[in-house]
Amino acid sequence: MEIGSFDFLKQQDLPAGALYMVATPIGNMGDITLRALHVLNAVDGIACEDTRHSAALLQQFGIHKKCLALHEHNELEGAQTVIQSLTKGERWAYISDAGTPGVSDPGARLVNEVQKASLRVIPIPGASSVSCAISASGSVMLNSEGRFQFLGFWPNKTKERDALLQDIFSSKKTSIFFESPYHIRETLLLLVNALEPERQVLICRELTKKFEQLVSIQATEIASWLENATSLKGEFIILVAGRQGRADEAPEHASLLLWANTLNPYLGSKEIAAVLSQALGLTKKEAYQIALDAKDEVMKNKKAGM
Repeated sequence: MEIGSFDFLKQQDLPAGALYMVATPIGNMGDITLRALHVLNAVDGIACEDTRHSAALLQQFGIHKKCLALHEHNELEGAQTVIQSLTKGERWAYISDAGTPGVSDPGARLVNEVQKASLRVIPIPGASSVSCAISASGSVMLNSEGRFQFLGFWPNKTKERDALLQDIFSSKKTSIFFESPYHIRETLLLLVNALEPERQVLICRELTKKFEQLVSIQATEIASWLENATSLKGEFIILVAGRQGRADEAPEHASLLLWANTLNPYLGSKEIAAVLSQALGLTKKEAYQIALDAKDEVMKNKKAGM
């Protein structure tokens, strides 16, 4: 099937002198988007995290373009090469080894330099291991009301690791991070020791690939799962459900009303609820009820003073 046969692609605006940040598959080649192929065929050059790795992708779809290696060790230098080409009116794309460039991959510094040069950056969305895992997480995300924090790659340094474990333990948001097969056992066992036994965890391995595996278990079941795991090879993405607050931990109603009353002269109920939810870790429903209670209290005081 020829990509050019899709008329809507011909209508896509492809400004000259722009950098296109193109998402590529995280494993399964079939996840490449039609728009990504259209852009990669149309640009004058492609900067790659690893030209050897990207060559297989480009050859798979018959794309033959000049390629430039641009990775974490030469990103600033490579950015200047790309910028020189863009100022001549050329179009360039940037692709990482997998997924969306600039997200726990090189690309952010490139974008920064291109923007500093007052040149345009255009995102071409596609496969993402984070959104992929979230879509299949079920109760892990439901327990956190859809809120999550992306933590990138798991740190190797003890101090940073301990701080992250404390963050994951106390956060009411779902925590998402990447881990390599070389440290996954150690990291999962750290979670066992750091989390409440009932905390829900989703272990994702080799997403979209032949040996894809998604396992949703409680923290107390992790050690047993590790003992029976047939393989720990491949890249992992881990989701940890947010902490469920206990009644004895919740701030007193009067204290919450004080917060809301302080904000009342400046914000509406929805805005107050948003602030309380973000600052105090309340659910949206809890925060909105406090905001309404505060408004009611103001109205009662006004009537009492009449």
